[in-house]
Amino acid sequence: MAIPFTVYLLFLFHLLAFRTLFSSATLFTVQNHCSFTTWPASLSGNGAPLGHGGFELSSGSSARFQAPPGWSGRFWGRTGCKFDNSGSGKCMTGDCGGILNCTFGGVPPVTLVEFTIAGGSIDNKDFYDVSLVDGYNVALGVKAVGGSGDCQYAGCVTDLNANCPVELRVLDSGSVVACKSACTAFNTPEFCCTGDHATPQTCSPTQYSKMFKSACPTAYSYAYDEASSTRTCSGSDYVITFCPTGL
Repeated sequence: MAIPFTVYLLFLFHLLAFRTLFSSATLFTVQNHCSFTTWPASLSGNGAPLGHGGFELSSGSSARFQAPPGWSGRFWGRTGCKFDNSGSGKCMTGDCGGILNCTFGGVPPVTLVEFTIAGGSIDNKDFYDVSLVDGYNVALGVKAVGGSGDCQYAGCVTDLNANCPVELRVLDSGSVVACKSACTAFNTPEFCCTGDHATPQTCSPTQYSKMFKSACPTAYSYAYDEASSTRTCSGSDYVITFCPTGL
């Protein structure tokens, strides 16, 4: 029996739409170059989180995920995790309520990489950054691949735990496993850019944010540090690396 022409046209329209969406999807490759296992987590601002919100990534391994046009969200690394077969457990850093598949953000201090992907046109810009605003737990970098425009590397290659000030340290069995932001440590307006310090004019870099910026020049160091930290690129895929060895 012949297929009605209108049904054929409808099928063709959906096929072309699917191919367009698939071809314009952004590919994220998540790599673990650390000497230890990490448990990357993701959170989406619109739609399902990539990687079901969290997964285990052994040293030297990688995973890939596709994000549709217009996707926004963040990734971070969790360390020292133990989960049972049901996905319940706890992480030493970056924990998200004791579950493998996160449904909300990780507990600070945690190093973040944040993305806003363009709506589908290759001429539109993606925005991305690596942020230390919530502190630091593991080195993290992001590299744009195959895009056009600025497309600069963003990240924090330096191990901030090694030189973390005493008042910002998070310890486990005597070892520094994370470094708090000044906001998390002291919770005052001048460190958190809140209250009377809630504008770029009234919230300036502090001794702690300057320390973070000096160690990691391409990462956000405090709330109003976007001028030197936000990156843009068009039509790119992205490689996210935990414990990168260089830019």
